[in-house]
Amino acid sequence: MDLSSHRDSADVIVVGAGPAGCAAAYHLARAGHDVLLIEKATFPRDKICGDGLTPRAVKELVGMGVDVDGDGWVRTRGLRAHGSGTTVEMPWPSVASFPDFGLVRSRMDLDELLARKAVAAGARLLEGTKVTAPVIDPRTGHVSGVTAQRDGGPRTYRAPLVVAADGASSRLAVALGLHQRADRPMGVAVRRYYTVPHRDEDHLEAWLDLETRDGRGRTYMPFGYGWVFPVGNGTFNVGLGTFHVGRKPEVDHRKMFREWTARLSPERAFDDDHAAGPLRGAPLPAGLNRRPQYTRGLLLTGDAGGMINPLSGEGIDYALESGRLAAGTVTRALGRPTAHAREEALLAYPDAVRAAYGRYFTVGRLVVQALNQPRVMKLVATRSLRKPVMQRFMFKLWANLTDPHSKDALDRVLTAIQRAVPAA
Repeated sequence: MDLSSHRDSADVIVVGAGPAGCAAAYHLARAGHDVLLIEKATFPRDKICGDGLTPRAVKELVGMGVDVDGDGWVRTRGLRAHGSGTTVEMPWPSVASFPDFGLVRSRMDLDELLARKAVAAGARLLEGTKVTAPVIDPRTGHVSGVTAQRDGGPRTYRAPLVVAADGASSRLAVALGLHQRADRPMGVAVRRYYTVPHRDEDHLEAWLDLETRDGRGRTYMPFGYGWVFPVGNGTFNVGLGTFHVGRKPEVDHRKMFREWTARLSPERAFDDDHAAGPLRGAPLPAGLNRRPQYTRGLLLTGDAGGMINPLSGEGIDYALESGRLAAGTVTRALGRPTAHAREEALLAYPDAVRAAYGRYFTVGRLVVQALNQPRVMKLVATRSLRKPVMQRFMFKLWANLTDPHSKDALDRVLTAIQRAVPAA
């Protein structure tokens, strides 16, 4: 699906055609800019992910004109949470600004669908093109394009602005000295697909009481959860993830995955005979662990900027939102009459990101630090599901679905907590 022209320059280059890059490219193209969207792989291609979309992500998809009622989507009504023998079903929180349902769709399908939306809006897509470094203008020190490998040889693509949507490792961010911060949450997740002989479900499922053994053979419960998300046609995305701040805990995620799935009901058939692919893992940089999100002509979006929820591990919604925020910032900047005014507009992007996520991500970091105390995590896993008010509180916090203008008591409490902490 390479629909680019032969032009090697653009108003904006977007690197990475995942949700963040596709959202940025879509909104930029809709605003009338010449956008070059560069993707190292060739569609369709897989990405390691839970594939679950919260109502936050659904809102962004609808805003991009995606038909969420069409084929290929699994609609979810809420979360089914398990912990210490207790199971509860919780509907998605009712928040005026978001839909009341979630979705599931594999990244193999989702990313190509979003790339097609960006192309339909006017973006030019280059597949099979691996960006290797930013091009720096020696006169200004600003990014003026990127170098890449395409068709076996080096190429240079020019633009006065570049949006980095190149994932957790973000080669572009590192090249400009933007490294991941050790004092922000970092997660690790593993997942595997299974095609099993039981019916599809209309809830996301989460297990809170994961257990493993440390290097001394002691059993403990790290902060994290296991998930089972229905992808459709009898296929499930099954995985688990943990988060930590600072020193990485001694967790063998693949071993913990095997032990956890073995404890599940045999009727679920999450075994090698029903596996639809290998067990794969990925890092989850969270809590805005790269700052600033703009420097010298480069804007960071999605995983490249550490825009992952440190409580749920959800990144697609923040990728879509940050792609839209970046596009809006670029559009305002390119409309300014002078280089100084354009730079002033671009420097506002980190403030917009912090205003959107900073306080919630600070709360998330504090919660991660607390729940990495085994006794605290065990208490939450065994007690939080037993009282309806705690169920609702934890779900709203986990999904970041709070209405700051609501008169609901839990919304008021969560809003007050976020206002009481500094932005990340």
